[in-house]
Amino acid sequence: MSKLSLWLLFLAVGAGTFSLRFLFIYLFGRINMPDWLPRALRFVPSAALAALVFPALTHPAGSLDLSLGNFRLLAGLGGALVAWKTRNVLFTILAGMALLWILEAAFGL
Repeated sequence: MSKLSLWLLFLAVGAGTFSLRFLFIYLFGRINMPDWLPRALRFVPSAALAALVFPALTHPAGSLDLSLGNFRLLAGLGGALVAWKTRNVLFTILAGMALLWILEAAFGL
């Protein structure tokens, strides 16, 4: 594949991706949607984040690990507790990372 055809492919894929996303955003404000759709779309970011984070916490070595030796899971649970109590993203991240570092330093890998 030549460099020109590769760049044309990149541009075509980029234009297609942009067009699909722009069209959805453009139409979202112009057409009447059922009441349930905007309510359901509010959950998409948190569902996507959960889909990224959950496997990293429960499958750190590629297989399911729900033991007390899974420091990432314990730190994630601690972070979830801080998130529930404080409702603060920064405190949640700091508490989760601090707990992970403490567990790794105390019990080692």
